[in-house]
Amino acid sequence: MSTYFWIIFGVFFLAIVFSFYRRYKMVASMSKHPVSEKLIILSDATFKKQISKGVSLVDFWAEWCTPCKIQGPVVSELADEMSEQAKICKLDVQHNQRVATELGIRNIPTILIFKDGKIIKKFVGVKTKTVLMKAVKAALTA
Repeated sequence: MSTYFWIIFGVFFLAIVFSFYRRYKMVASMSKHPVSEKLIILSDATFKKQISKGVSLVDFWAEWCTPCKIQGPVVSELADEMSEQAKICKLDVQHNQRVATELGIRNIPTILIFKDGKIIKKFVGVKTKTVLMKAVKAALTA
């Protein structure tokens, strides 16, 4: 084999190792983020009562989901900033499957914004804090 092959192979290998290392560091740092005390943890039993009045943002997630680990700190920060105006909640779909099935949640993370018990906005995938904040503020004024 030629020297050029080994040089290209080495560069390619280092690029792959570096990209996996960056992803590992990002996920490891996200999982250490503290959960807000103002965040409401929902279950199948408490879901309907919590979303029935006012504006509620509900993050549907699971412990094993990597994008959910990235979205979690964003929702937690949102709870710290907006808990006075709206309810910011999380529901673990692995342990509370009834609500997720009723709402047709097939992909996680999924974020639903409710106003008086009715869905007014749906986000699938990781979203930034500003996108979520604008959606909650729009729901409050609607």
